[in-house]
Parts: sequence; C-alpha cells; structure tokens
Amino acid sequence: MMDNSSHPAFYEYYARESVSEKTLQRFRSILDTVMRLRSREKATSRVMLDVVDVGCGAGTQSAIWAKLGHRVHGIDINQPLVELASERAKQSGLNIDFRVGSAVSLPWPDGSMDVCLLPELLEHVGDWKGVLHECARLLRPDGVLFLSTTNKLCPLQQEFNLPLYSWYPAKLKRYFENLAQSSRPDLANFAKYPAVNWLSFYSLRRELDALGFLSLDRFDVMDLSKKGATVRICVTCLREVPLLRWLGHVITPFTVVFSVKLA
Repeated sequence: MMDNSSHPAFYEYYARESVSEKTLQRFRSILDTVMRLRSREKATSRVMLDVVDVGCGAGTQSAIWAKLGHRVHGIDINQPLVELASERAKQSGLNIDFRVGSAVSLPWPDGSMDVCLLPELLEHVGDWKGVLHECARLLRPDGVLFLSTTNKLCPLQQEFNLPLYSWYPAKLKRYFENLAQSSRPDLANFAKYPAVNWLSFYSLRRELDALGFLSLDRFDVMDLSKKGATVRICVTCLREVPLLRWLGHVITPFTVVFSVKLA
C-alpha cells in the first residue's frame, strides 16, 4: 500500500517554494514552450486542451493552465500537498480535478489528454518506464509530454545533500537511499520517496522513441528570437555539434525533455 503522508519539513518547503516567483516563471515558460511545439507540429487547433499534471504537488502548474481555461487534472502520491492544491484552487475559483494516486496507474482513459506534465517525478518512481507508458497511453496523437528529472551526467543536484551524488556508483547510492528512508531523512530533504533513478536526456529519448515520440532537449526548444547574438551563436553550435551538446548536458543540473506523440 502506498504511503500518502508527508514529513512536515517536506510539506512546508514545497508549500512555500511552489508559489515563489522563480517557480511561477518556470511553469509559465513550460506552458509557452508546449504551446509553441503544438503550433510547430500543426497539432489539432483545439482552443481548450485536456491537461494532466502528474506529480502535481501543491498544484501551481495545474493552476497556471486552468487560469487560461484549459481542462486540468492533477495527481500526486502526497495527500497533504494534494489537499493544499485543492484548497488553493477553490480559493482561486478554479475547477481542477485533483486526485491522490500513483503515476504508474493513472485513472484516465486512453487518448484522453493533449498535454502531459511530469515535473521532477521520474527520479522518485522505481518503475519509471511504466510512468512513461502511462503517459503515452493517455496522450492523443500530436499530444505533448513535458518532463524534468535528475541528470546523471551533471555533478550538481538537489535530491541529496551530498556532494557530486549523481556520480556515485549504484551500490553507494543504494546505501544512502536506505539511510534517507530510515535514520537520516534529512539527507534527501525529508522526501517520503527519495530519488532512486538518475537519468539523462539520451536514455529518456531512447525510451520515448520506442513509444512513438519525437523528443527534444532544452537546446532544441529554446526560442532564440528573444536571445542576444552571443547566445544564438552558442546554442546553434550546441545544436549542430553532438559533443558540444553532450557537454551542455553535463553542465546543466536537470534533465528536461519535450516530446511530441507522433501516432
């Protein structure tokens, strides 16, 4: 049976950070990128989209979509955060379908969603491939999947309070995971389910390719029309030279993937 509880320190941190200006700007940027991709891929021009926010936490990202009139569904294993999300939505007059549940068994029918959002979730779910299969099942053709997760290529991370943790060998990672779930919850920021997966854009792209997606990384989706000449040149080089692109991933703490379902 799933443990849907939350450590007070974990709850307080996410309740606070979920409404920070930095978080709001990030989620707005994700929405803008998803809509640009749908336009680029000439997706069905539905005005109001069906959106599912998997790992919705306190509901900030769900609210941003709902305020624009989209039909939004959110799910998270953390019951106190889902209750907070529901309360915030109610106070804002938003009709969002928030539920407590597991990402490996999503309670919506096949082909029912246009957008699937997976923010900082895959690292915490042992069956991460099962989560991707569930998202592929829910999405309609031309639907967009956004996900962000750990980056095993980069030594910087925020999941464990240990230096260079993403580069630790698997056996040592298992040791600290067990420690974080027993006597040292502070090591993993009091997360009920500490990060157990360390992924990269490349490994995720392979898995998503097999599920019928076209996947793009953070460099592919940058809107260069809003950047200066130096940034445009650097990003163009990253896009064209595989080694430079790989190095770009090495110096970025999080893996970010935008994928379009082709069929």
